[in-house]
Amino acid sequence: MSIWTWLKDKFGGGSIPLSGDSLDEFIEDYALAVSDIYIREMAFWSATNLMANAISKCEFKTYLKGDEVKKEEYYLWNIEPNKNQNSSAFLHKLIAQLYRHNECLVIEQNGQLIVADSYSKKEYALYENTFTQVTIKDFTFDKTFKQSEVLFFQLNEVNMRNVVNGLYGSYAKLITYSMNAYQKSKGTKGIFKYDTVPVAGTPEREAFDKLINEKISKWLNSDNAALPLGRGQEWKENEKKTYAGESTRDIKAMIDDVYDFTARSYGIPPVLLKGDLANIGDNVVDVLLTFAVDPLIDTLQEEINRKRTGYSNFSQGTYLEIDSKSIKHIDLLSVSTAIDKLIASGAFCINDIRKLVGEQIIDEPWAWQHWITKNYSSIEELLNSLGGVPKVSNNEEGGE
Repeated sequence: MSIWTWLKDKFGGGSIPLSGDSLDEFIEDYALAVSDIYIREMAFWSATNLMANAISKCEFKTYLKGDEVKKEEYYLWNIEPNKNQNSSAFLHKLIAQLYRHNECLVIEQNGQLIVADSYSKKEYALYENTFTQVTIKDFTFDKTFKQSEVLFFQLNEVNMRNVVNGLYGSYAKLITYSMNAYQKSKGTKGIFKYDTVPVAGTPEREAFDKLINEKISKWLNSDNAALPLGRGQEWKENEKKTYAGESTRDIKAMIDDVYDFTARSYGIPPVLLKGDLANIGDNVVDVLLTFAVDPLIDTLQEEINRKRTGYSNFSQGTYLEIDSKSIKHIDLLSVSTAIDKLIASGAFCINDIRKLVGEQIIDEPWAWQHWITKNYSSIEELLNSLGGVPKVSNNEEGGE
């Protein structure tokens, strides 16, 4: 939905005043429309940036015939995908396009990976899809790209952003109503008493109308002002304000609901998107990694491997793997016991652990060796060290 279509819907399907004398009467409607957009966009971009930050922290590992290597492909995905972007900026744009349009097109040009801003796609049942009018900033390619020549990522079968926007379209009315009610609750109300209404067309009536339409309103909206009243006129302010139960907490709760809707469409725990630090624990981060980040990583690396590696190379151990271990911050002091167990059990070597916690590896043979403590041994070895244990006969076991 374009902004103009959305605004027309907000104004009842009629024309949208952009200038002229009629503009002033729509100022409040414009302000509410803008606030609706900001609430929706803030929730969307908060979720998108969270996912983009997570992916940009991942390491794109490259393997050549089963061995991990750091060559041109590694540099392309982790450092410099193109001349104008580093890997973090590139991935942020890729993820933003993916969540905004539910799909994203990446082309390779002169050894550079570039995210397309717009394109036209033609789908076929039995042949390769094609892409035309591929535009990057102010340049449009005058060629047709085949599906096998590009990286084309698709997030979901249905664009969840459209679903959330449709849901928010109804919910926005409640937020607008709460904002208006709160504004009314903080406003000044009063009763204007007068004896008689001056005759129409007289200077007295003109002054009376000006008092009603201009002076009282200006007096209510001013920090310091005086209200001149004539004979037989009286202003009395109400002692009790209406809508006294309204507060900004009610409005914030509704805005938090918008974040909940958006977070669920992403698979993100709502408390994490809202920044509720008191309720963020390891379980919340694990849920984020399991149901939001890992599926996105699978989508990315599957498309990369099938287009840039292919079956022949993949079957020989040449592929790309996106490692998400670095997303979660590791405090060495808090995991020291676990590190000891990982090394002592022989499951990992010292350099494996150092890479896991983000430290430089030690270029020594002993750092690549696997160690195991003497506490670990097979049952047979334990029995032999004890001189063996005699078997118990059935008669002895039965007490006969």
